[in-house]
Amino acid sequence: MSVHLIQISFIRLLLKRQRGGVVLPMILLLTGCTSIPQGIEPVNGFDVNRYLGTWYEIARYDHSFERDLEQVTAQYSMRKDGGIKVINRGFNPIKQTWEEAVGKAYFVGREDVGHLKVSFFGPFYASYVIFSLDIEGYEYAMITGPNRDYLWMLARQPKLSSDATQVLLKKAHEAGFDTQKLIFIKQDIRELSE
Repeated sequence: MSVHLIQISFIRLLLKRQRGGVVLPMILLLTGCTSIPQGIEPVNGFDVNRYLGTWYEIARYDHSFERDLEQVTAQYSMRKDGGIKVINRGFNPIKQTWEEAVGKAYFVGREDVGHLKVSFFGPFYASYVIFSLDIEGYEYAMITGPNRDYLWMLARQPKLSSDATQVLLKKAHEAGFDTQKLIFIKQDIRELSE
């Protein structure tokens, strides 16, 4: 899911376009962003223990770090240091391979607020903002990054009901996201165990 892969992609792009001594400061400035988009409120009453486990990516904005991936999942578990281990996994049908990224996440502030920082590349973190969550059942959630260029719709099951999908689309639209840009992800249950 994956704000988490933003850093790796972006850093590679910067390194390819390296111009003198500008790259390192740009990397530090842009990958250390743990801000919240203006007008977005992370969920309150967040319970990390209920959030742990496997989430299926239902829809997302298109980004190079997830392009062409299907059957995308995010798995969260506790780390010994109190952080959260993140494993993002997706199938690339063009290459016929599974792609995986392992990272770590930590709360930016209070642990009952859905605002975390996530890293897949050393000390560089990106914002992970849970701004919509089924608080009763923890069955679906919407996540953004440091700005509205990032949007993910996640669920505990590979498919989300039409009603729940419409509720999330409405919330995303009301939060200022262009829901027409969402790509709905193919989740083929029979392949997930490979």
